[in-house]
Amino acid sequence: MKAMIFAAGLGTRLKPFTDSHPKALAEICGHPMLGIVIRRLIAAGVDEVVVNVHHFADQIVEYLRKNDNFGITIHISDETAMLLDTGGGILAARKWLDGDDRFIVHNADILTDVNLSGMAAFADRSEAMASLLVADRSTKRYLLFDPDDMRMRGWTNVSTGEYRPGSLTSADGLRRLAFGGVHVLSPDIFPHLEQFARSLSGSDAIPKFSIMDFYVSRCSGLPFFGYCPHEAVRWHDIGKPESLAAAQEDFEVFFKHVWFTQR
Repeated sequence: MKAMIFAAGLGTRLKPFTDSHPKALAEICGHPMLGIVIRRLIAAGVDEVVVNVHHFADQIVEYLRKNDNFGITIHISDETAMLLDTGGGILAARKWLDGDDRFIVHNADILTDVNLSGMAAFADRSEAMASLLVADRSTKRYLLFDPDDMRMRGWTNVSTGEYRPGSLTSADGLRRLAFGGVHVLSPDIFPHLEQFARSLSGSDAIPKFSIMDFYVSRCSGLPFFGYCPHEAVRWHDIGKPESLAAAQEDFEVFFKHVWFTQR
């Protein structure tokens, strides 16, 4: 199985660490986040990974070299010339991710013990083009899902009252859940991503765009589903100093026992 890790972000919320380091190398219990995510993916059966780089890209390349690419195949998707955001980043990595099988996409700043192989199995059963890790968590921005089959129907910002796509005017009858920064995608998504990118750039050049903008604009016609595990899941966005500290505390004991295994 293949996977992509988003490691190119500027990490502005994690200053001053990101003034001299990439966010992906922030440490939890002595382990850089990038290494944690890679080991978790390997435990789930992944043997080929794409890592996109931009901010202090050389440090990420050197970290991977020192660790012998963790014994798997790792490709570097170089975005040093232009940061492409999540949607553009996936499209730029197509040559490594395309094929017959689904692949996992994982933010480098998300620390979670979700069963990745179980999530991939869910994606296979549902025949989803995109399966998104979601949870009932307090935030300003939510994805909206049909409560019967968990098909994605839209997005809302509760602080502004905005709804997308434009045909939505309320969340009545829909389940409101927060996105968790992990997806399982079918390669069938690539022609639709290309079409969306072309509508933005007017050419074959890959523009900077968010995968969430793509999901929201195409959810009425394409099979995007939410994955909400039945079991309790630990989850942290380590993008801010206070959330990094919380992750350290929550995972200190857990690391010592079962971190790199799947339930």
